[in-house]
Amino acid sequence: MYDRLFETFEIDGLKLKNRLIMAPLYLGYAGEGGSVSSLLLEHYRFMAQSGVALVVVENATIDYQRGSGSHRTIRADTDDNVDGLKRLAETIKEEGAFACLQINHAGRFAAVTNPVAPSSVDTFGRMPTALTKEEIKEIQNMYVNAALRVKNAGFDMVELHGGTGYLLAQFLSPRTNKRQDDYGGPFENRQKFALEVVSQVKKAVGSFPVGYRFLADEWLPDGLKLDESALFARSLAHLGVAYLSVMGGTYESFFLPEILEKSVKPGYMVDLAATIKKEVDVPVITAGLINNGDLAAKIVTEGKADLIGLARVIWTDPEWPQKVIQGRENDILQCDSCNACMKLVMKGKPAFCVRWSLDKQKFWRGKFE
Repeated sequence: MYDRLFETFEIDGLKLKNRLIMAPLYLGYAGEGGSVSSLLLEHYRFMAQSGVALVVVENATIDYQRGSGSHRTIRADTDDNVDGLKRLAETIKEEGAFACLQINHAGRFAAVTNPVAPSSVDTFGRMPTALTKEEIKEIQNMYVNAALRVKNAGFDMVELHGGTGYLLAQFLSPRTNKRQDDYGGPFENRQKFALEVVSQVKKAVGSFPVGYRFLADEWLPDGLKLDESALFARSLAHLGVAYLSVMGGTYESFFLPEILEKSVKPGYMVDLAATIKKEVDVPVITAGLINNGDLAAKIVTEGKADLIGLARVIWTDPEWPQKVIQGRENDILQCDSCNACMKLVMKGKPAFCVRWSLDKQKFWRGKFE
């Protein structure tokens, strides 16, 4: 029944043992200042042991001073961070999964005193500073240097974070990009920054696979929509990205009533992936509360996506793949989309799942208290 789900699949020369991916999920497990902590290593060891073929580690900042999303965001912005990243890559690969690290600049959502962005657009009561062209070039170099560190640390691939309304997406969005130069205005200009980043990173890392976390729709009236993001997907495919990991929404839309209602429905982002998959010839990953094997297998069988991304689903129950293949789906501990974990991390606290047993909650809470 699940043959397609557990068959091998190739991404840019890497032969995955199945079509299951751990999608990136920030939980606040890094140490203060973004160090690779023992808690972070233990978490990713559990995730790799789950049986997924590829673990995509949560975003690592390329610029801790101006682009980090929190004080517990992993760092990939200096060579001093490489040893910790090596331990992280080794931990995942020792358990039989490929290891990928996502790199990011949070832009206007950075947890810093003076955030930067394509344009000065109000962000929850804060006004970021518009980037100069010189600063744009500096940040592009930061992406390149961070990607090289990911490669040198022993990861199997790197993912550029173009989702969740972070900097790459901020340049694409007509809502957040009001520039009057050649990085703003018509869509071909708004996609220029991200395409330059991809091109420069790929040139620097050579044959090392470069994936892309892809924002298909901001779910905001004046935001990025599918008609433009589909064009951007074609541009990325032309540049030779290893895959597109498709998602929807930003911090400005996630908690809107209609989006909260949407996000409790299994597979709520699959249609976005299906639309983008029609536009490209590179592998497409979909995610969004894909909480059972039937749904996952149907998505692959119907050609809506090539790979299944599991984030909170597999964090809630790391035995999800084994329970599916063994026909024990009724035993899966289900994420009920209560968002308690997200509320914790938005307060700057490490997350735990309220659905876990009290013993497991106590175990994990004891790791960071």
